[in-house]
Amino acid sequence: MPVASFAAGPFADFETDLRDAYGQYRAALFQSNSGNSDATTKAMQTLSEKWTVIEKDWGTSPPPQYADDAAFADTLTTVGTVIAEASQDVAAGDLAKAHLTLEQIRAEVGALHIRNGILTFSDRMNAYHAKMEEVLDHDLAALGDKGTAVLLEDAAVLVYLAEDIVGHPAPEASDPAYALLVDAVRQSVGAVQTAARAGDMVAAKAAIGQLKVPYAKLFAKFG
Repeated sequence: MPVASFAAGPFADFETDLRDAYGQYRAALFQSNSGNSDATTKAMQTLSEKWTVIEKDWGTSPPPQYADDAAFADTLTTVGTVIAEASQDVAAGDLAKAHLTLEQIRAEVGALHIRNGILTFSDRMNAYHAKMEEVLDHDLAALGDKGTAVLLEDAAVLVYLAEDIVGHPAPEASDPAYALLVDAVRQSVGAVQTAARAGDMVAAKAAIGQLKVPYAKLFAKFG
């Protein structure tokens, strides 16, 4: 899958608008998961405003990278509908439901990029997130003798995905906070790999339990 070259013009303008709105989406996702009602409400309001502009500016005139995507307009509409539904969840005080509703946006934007051969920093973050959640769900003890092999495989995939993130920095990578947050993700994955190679299930369980926070911090600010 080719990496998009963000040349000047409509191509870059749309991706810039999308990333700007996605920043508010990340804030809403993070704050709803943290149970912060006021911050979630604020993020949702800004996200809704920014997405309304995207639908208005691009819904009937897709940028060149999506010109042949028959589902482009539908994707924008779907995301707008999800934002409206999540806003209702927030207004009702159900932040947990709002968080689950918002997760659909990650999938919609990811599918949009996949259909059109585009791979961004956020897509790489989402790929890592999907594998991380899978690893967190694994019950290594219940796997018995197969646990070590599964752990080694999990660690290898996590390392690959983390290095893909490191090797393709976010557009805002010049921010002083970026390097520290990326390094924290890298170190958390390294701890899992070290435990896996040693066959130390106790250390591995502890290391896996430390994966989510570094990722969440990187995602919230840059993902």
